[in-house]
Amino acid sequence: MSAVQADEATTFKPSTLNQAGREYPQVNSEGRVKARLVAPEAKGVLLDIGGVRYPMTKGEDGAWVGESDPQDEGFHYYQLVVDGAQVPDPGTLFFYGAGRWGSGVEVPAKDEEFYAMKNVPHGTLHEHQYYSPSNDAMRRCFVYTPPGYENDTDTRYPVLYLQHGGGEDETGWSRQGHVNLIMDNLIAEGKARPFIIVMDNGSWAMPGGAGRPPRGERRPGQWPPAGWADGFKRTLLDEIIPMIDASYRTKGDQPNRAMAGLSMGGMQTNAIAMENLDVFSHIGIFSGGTVGDPATAHDGAMADADAFNEKVKLVFQSSGSKERPEAVEANHEQLKAAGIHSVAYVSPDTAHEWQTWRRSFHQFAQHLFQDK
Repeated sequence: MSAVQADEATTFKPSTLNQAGREYPQVNSEGRVKARLVAPEAKGVLLDIGGVRYPMTKGEDGAWVGESDPQDEGFHYYQLVVDGAQVPDPGTLFFYGAGRWGSGVEVPAKDEEFYAMKNVPHGTLHEHQYYSPSNDAMRRCFVYTPPGYENDTDTRYPVLYLQHGGGEDETGWSRQGHVNLIMDNLIAEGKARPFIIVMDNGSWAMPGGAGRPPRGERRPGQWPPAGWADGFKRTLLDEIIPMIDASYRTKGDQPNRAMAGLSMGGMQTNAIAMENLDVFSHIGIFSGGTVGDPATAHDGAMADADAFNEKVKLVFQSSGSKERPEAVEANHEQLKAAGIHSVAYVSPDTAHEWQTWRRSFHQFAQHLFQDK
C-alpha cells in the first residue's frame, strides 16, 4: 500500500446520513465506521453494527470513540449500547428497521451513481392515508408517480406494488432504498418505462393472535406458519389495489400490474402474486427465496409453461453474493429449462442488506412492462 493509499484508508469522513452539522459517525475508504458519543457518566459504550459489538474508549473530554471492522458498501442500521441500554446515535438521521426507529450509516459504494440525486426530471412521492375496513384502522402507503405525471393528465401508467422486509415499514424503500431516485435516473436514461410504485406496510401478526415464537424455535418447514400472508393479501387485493386504481391514473389490468419485495416482502410476493396470476403479470423476489420447482410448486401453476407465460411475463429472483445465490441460480436454470420467462441477478460482494436490494430493484425495473 502506498503512502497516499494509507492516508486515504485512515481518513474518516462524516456519513451522508448524519444530522446537519454532526461530524459523527464517520466512514473511511475501507468501509470502517467510527462513532463518537459524549457520555461522561457512562461506564461502558459499544458500537453495535452488522451483528457485532465493538468497544468504544472514553477520552479525557468524556467522549467515547470506537470503530468497526470494514462493512459492505451501502446502507447499514446500527445502534450504540450505553451501560447495557440500546440507544440510537444522536448524530444520525433515523430510519425504521429491526422493529424500531434507529440510526443508519452509509458506506460509499463504487456504483452509487444509480441512486444519486441528479439534475434530471423527478417524480413525486405521495403519502396516501386511508381507512382499511379489514384492519379497522387508518393506514398509509407511499406512492411514487413518475416525472410528468401531474402535467400530462391523459397518460395512464402500469403499477408495481413493492414490499419492504421484516422489521421495516412502508418508509423503507424510499428512505433506505432510494427507489424514487433510482426510477428517476432510469427514466432519464431511457432504461425503464415510467410506472407508478405503491409501497405499503406488510407487517403481519401470527394467525389467531398468538405471539411469534423466538427465532431459535422457528423450525424449518414450519416457518412461516400457514396463513401468515393472508391478512396482508386481503388488504392488498381487496382494498389497496382498488383504492390505487380509483385514486391514480393507472392501467388497472393484469398485464400492467406487478408485485415485488425484499426478504419478507419477497416471501409475501411469492405467497400472494404467485397464487393470484389473474392479478399480477410481473413478479420480483429479492433475497426472499424462490418460486420453487416449476413442475410442482404453487399447485402446478407453472407446469404448463405456455399457459403460465401467457399470464406472467417475468419471474425475477435475486440475492447478494454473500447470501445463498446458488439457490436463486439453480431455480433460474430450472425455470429456463421449463420454458418460463426467468431472470436471475446476484449482487456482487453484498449480503442480506440494502445495497443488494437497491441493485436488485435497479435491474428488475429495467425489465418491467416492456413491449418485448
